Amino acid sequence: MIRISAFYRFVSLPEYKELKPQIEALGQELGLLGTILLAEEGINSTLCGDPEKVGEFFVRIGEIDERLANLEFKDSFAPEAPFHRWKVKLKKEIVTMKVPGVSPNNGVGTYIPPEEWNDLIQRDDVMLIDCRNTYEFTDGTFRGAVDPKTMEFHEFPAYVESELKDKKKPIAMFCTGGIRCEKSTAYLKQLGFEEVYHLQGGILKYLEEIPEDQSLFDGNCFIFDDRRAVDHNLKEPEESPLS
Repeated sequence: MIRISAFYRFVSLPEYKELKPQIEALGQELGLLGTILLAEEGINSTLCGDPEKVGEFFVRIGEIDERLANLEFKDSFAPEAPFHRWKVKLKKEIVTMKVPGVSPNNGVGTYIPPEEWNDLIQRDDVMLIDCRNTYEFTDGTFRGAVDPKTMEFHEFPAYVESELKDKKKPIAMFCTGGIRCEKSTAYLKQLGFEEVYHLQGGILKYLEEIPEDQSLFDGNCFIFDDRRAVDHNLKEPEESPLS
């Protein structure tokens, strides 16, 4: 069985270019597959491999740089590897918003753990926004969520400028693993929105922790690997979301 781990961390890494060869070599040594994005603002990745080797990776990357120690990750398992290569890429942003100065390191919205999420999004005064793109929204989303109708994440600020006028209205946002919400809520806080929440750990953590009979998430969760989506059990659905 293949272990698939998704993780990110916003942390200042001004020398991120120097980390690339060390992390590349570590992944190659452990036989891992997947992609790691490195930028001055942090690290973002989904990788896979032998379960023990993936565990070893998380220990040893913290030895390479203590700022990357004790990374929080979300696991799923599959019979075959959903990636074909091992890559470490240098980027300007680990999630591309294209708005200078927006950094989760300067403050984000209020984290809501999965066990409290249902109560929040069923409040009549809360606007629920899916921070993902339309093709992801179509495969599955939370009941009552708004689709910003973006095809790429950097279009999200235009949606905010056009559609979100009331800065006092409570807003709850979610995405696949949490990373886009980090930037989205940081952006809204920077604009002066007063009450901003986001789902801690994203949809993947919610599906992991909330029993299916209590879930308010309908459909499958789109993911960016060969599986294309996972169901509530974090397994590849029998029918492809694109079929």
